Amino acid sequence: MPRPGQVLGLVGTNGIGKSTALKILSGKLKPNLGKFTAPPDWQEILNYFRGSEIQNYLTRILEDDIKALIKPQYVDHIPKAVKGQVMECLEKRDERGTIDYLVRELDLENVLDREVKALSGGELQRFAIAIVAVQDADCYMFDEPSSYLDVKQRLKASRVIRSLIAIEKYIIVVEHDLSVLDYLSDFICCLYGKPGAYGVVTMPFGVREGINIFLAGFVPTENLRFREEALTFKVAETADEREGGQDTKFLRFKYPAMKKTQGNFSLTVHEGEFTDTEIIVLLGENGTGKTTFIRLIAGLVKPDEEMDDLPEFNVSYKPQKISPKFESTVRDLLHKKIRDSYLHPQFISDVIKPLNIEQLMDNQVVTLSGGELQRVALTLCMGQPADLYLIDEPSAYLDSEQRIWASKVIKRFIIHSKKTAFIVEHDFIMATYLADRVVVYTGTPALECEAATPCGLLQGMNAFLKHLEITFRRDPTNYRPRINKFASTKDQEQKELGNYYYIDDT
Repeated sequence: MPRPGQVLGLVGTNGIGKSTALKILSGKLKPNLGKFTAPPDWQEILNYFRGSEIQNYLTRILEDDIKALIKPQYVDHIPKAVKGQVMECLEKRDERGTIDYLVRELDLENVLDREVKALSGGELQRFAIAIVAVQDADCYMFDEPSSYLDVKQRLKASRVIRSLIAIEKYIIVVEHDLSVLDYLSDFICCLYGKPGAYGVVTMPFGVREGINIFLAGFVPTENLRFREEALTFKVAETADEREGGQDTKFLRFKYPAMKKTQGNFSLTVHEGEFTDTEIIVLLGENGTGKTTFIRLIAGLVKPDEEMDDLPEFNVSYKPQKISPKFESTVRDLLHKKIRDSYLHPQFISDVIKPLNIEQLMDNQVVTLSGGELQRVALTLCMGQPADLYLIDEPSAYLDSEQRIWASKVIKRFIIHSKKTAFIVEHDFIMATYLADRVVVYTGTPALECEAATPCGLLQGMNAFLKHLEITFRRDPTNYRPRINKFASTKDQEQKELGNYYYIDDT
C-alpha cells in the first residue's frame, strides 16, 4: 500500500507483476483474489481487504474519488495514442500551471513545436513524464521513467517526480536503474517469485535496506531466500590481479586524433590508446557523439580528413537499437551467425548459460520481448571473433538483476578472450562495475563535443560527475554506488573536497 506524501519504489525482475500491480492500483485492472475462473465482484473484494488501508483506497477508486495516472512502460507506443504537437498536448492537459517548469527541467524546449510521432525514444520518455506531471491527480505512477535517458536526464526526471510530492498524493515508481531508484524513493517494496508464473510483494523497507535486500536475495523479516546468490559490486579488479600479479605484457593499440562533422554536429576525438583485456566506458549525455566515436573506431564512418595511420580492427558491434528481422528461431539465428562460438563449451558456460539463452532457443526471434532481444544481441556480439567489441547500451530493456548478470558476463568474456571492449552505458552502477578506464565527453549536445583521452575510473568519474553536479558514496554492505541527496551534508562535504566519486574500499 503506497503512503501519501512519499515516493514508493518497486524493484524486481521482469515478468513478476510490477506493471500489473500498478494497473490494479490505478483501477484499470480488477483484482480476482486468485479466482480467475469465477472472478469475485467488488463487494467480495472489499470484504477481503476489510479493515486495511487498501480497502479505503479501492473504495475511493470504485467511487471515482481518486484520479490515478500511469506513465506507461513502453513509451514507443505513445505516438499511436497521442496526436498533435508537444506544446499543444501539454497545454490541453495543463491543470497545475507548471508547463514552464517541466519544459525547462525536462529539456523539452527544442521539441515544443514538433509532432509527437516525430520524437525519439528519449524525447518521448521526457514528454510522457511531462504529460503525467502537468495534470492534477491523487496518484501518480511511473513505470520505468529512466529508459532511453542519459544520466543527467535521469536525475532531472527524478527531481520532477519528487516535485509532485504533496500531503495527500501517492507516488509509485517502478525502476531498474538502482542508483536512480535510490535517489527517487522514500521507501521500497521488493518483488520476487518466478517470472511469468507468480510474484510476491514484500512489506515496505527503507530505501537502503530495501535495495540491499533485493541484491542479497534474502528477506530477513520473513526469513526467506528468493535467489541463490547475492549480487555484489566488489569487482574493481585490475588486470594485474586477474593474472595473479604476474608481470604480464599487454598489447597496446593507439588511435589518432580525429574530427567528424555530421550536419550541424561536430565531434573532436583526442588521440588515445588502449590495451587488450580492458573495458573502456564512454561517459556523456545523449547527443554528445558516443555512438559516432564507436562507429569511427569501427571504420563504419570515415573522419573528415583522410588518415593513413588509422589502425584497422576486426570489430563486433552491438547497436543501440535492435530491430529483429530474422524469420526463424533463436537457435537457427545463433547457428547461422556464430556457429563455432555457440557450440564451444567455454562460450556456453561464460555467456549462454548466465544470460539464460537456452530457454529462448526455440522461440521465434520476431516474438522476443525487449529484454530477451537484448540478451540475444549481446550473445551474438560476443560470439563474433573480433579484436574490438563495441557495445551500445547493453542495459536497455534489462531488469536490475539481468543488468548485473550481463555486466558480469561481459567482464568475464573480455578477461578470458583477452580482447578490448568499448561500452556506452547510462546505468551508473553498470558503468562503474564494467569500467577499467573511461572516456569523458564534454561540450554542447547535438552541436559541438569533444571526446577526451581515456583516463582512470576515479579521475574520469570525478570529471563527469562534477559536470553533472552530483556526488556518489559507496554502500558499505555490497559496495554499490549511491547518489547523495542534493545539498545533503554528505553531498556538500564531498563537493568541498572535490571527491565527486567515492571509492572507499575499507
